[in-house]
Amino acid sequence: MFTAADVKKLREMTGAGMMDCKKALQEAEGDIDKAIEILRKKGQKLSVKRAEREAKEGAVIALVSDDKKKGVIVRLSCETDFVSKNEG
Repeated sequence: MFTAADVKKLREMTGAGMMDCKKALQEAEGDIDKAIEILRKKGQKLSVKRAEREAKEGAVIALVSDDKKKGVIVRLSCETDFVSKNEG
């Protein structure tokens, strides 16, 4: 058995989403250490999945200093055009 405070504590410790923390605690039968391990393993699986996806959208920005002695080019990639067109 676990409480909402346990979910909150796990979320603060791991940065995982609330529902992920709740499910991990259910699977771990309320044991926070086991829940952290469960979240870690699930996180590894997710990162492998995400690494396989191709980021085809994005933007390239180039800037040069006023004295023309320094410059930088930044390429930022994302998976969807919706994100790449976001002004925020």
